Amino acid sequence: MRVSIGTFNLNNLFSRFNFQGKIDELPGPSGGITLEFDDRNNIKTRSFMGRLVKCKDEKETHIIAQRILAMDVDVLAVQEVEHIEVLKSFNQVYLNGLYPHIALVEGNDKRLIDVAVMSKLPIGTITSHQTKTHPSNPQQRVFGRDLLAVEILNPTRAKKLFRMYVTHLKSHFVPFYEDKENGKKLANERRQQQAEMIAQIIACAERPNSAYVLCGDMNDPPNSEFLQPMLTIEGQQLSNALAHATETQPAKAEREGPGPQTQVWTYRRNPSNQPPQYTLFDQIWLSPSLSKKVEKSCIHRRSKHGGDGSDHDPAWVVLNI
Repeated sequence: MRVSIGTFNLNNLFSRFNFQGKIDELPGPSGGITLEFDDRNNIKTRSFMGRLVKCKDEKETHIIAQRILAMDVDVLAVQEVEHIEVLKSFNQVYLNGLYPHIALVEGNDKRLIDVAVMSKLPIGTITSHQTKTHPSNPQQRVFGRDLLAVEILNPTRAKKLFRMYVTHLKSHFVPFYEDKENGKKLANERRQQQAEMIAQIIACAERPNSAYVLCGDMNDPPNSEFLQPMLTIEGQQLSNALAHATETQPAKAEREGPGPQTQVWTYRRNPSNQPPQYTLFDQIWLSPSLSKKVEKSCIHRRSKHGGDGSDHDPAWVVLNI
């Protein structure tokens, strides 16, 4: 049986409504528009770091949907989704109900971005690890979002094919009002703690011959020292399913300077006064029992530098299990 498994950071799939009003003419230079609501209890807005959180742009939402439809994978891990209702709506409206099975548990992120699984195959047990803590700080939840574990079953639900672990690790973002170097150090430490707890969780849940997949936006390259703790489980090395991934199309050429030196990247960062950096942030790791069942792996390459509906490129692997 061939099963395709993908991961995609949807870049803020929010459901916030933007209020719109119909007017007959624009006000003069000194005028303005005032919106009045009869019931203020029905008005709800949310801001983050001083900015109004808005719903995802219609055009960008359509683009990420087209990319998902083009991949057409059996099981898709997604990140940066506001809640299960918006994901279900997105699936019905933009994906034509491609995925009948959806799993999401609200995580810990202040922006309310969660991780989730969309699947053509039936889903079994769903386990959230959002309350997990690290021994160094038992009073604080270690996952800024979650480590979501979902059983993927065969079409008849007769047996479990594999368990899928989905996460979104600590980013490199440091607010402007914080010390940059210290903020970077703390972010790296947090990412390493998350990796350590992922290894512990998987070690407790899986046997040496178990079939499982660990995927998501890791916010670091595969060779990062901060990710290494989660890549060896009870002495067994996980396999990078995207190590030899091919592109669906070549990367767009840079206006100046060299482009990517490898095809294996999903995130492009363009730091000030430096050449663009291409990194494999979005990863799929396989347990030893699945590592030899890879038929192919792909990265759905963007058409423009800023991304097509997301600043991440989706990736997937095809397994013969």
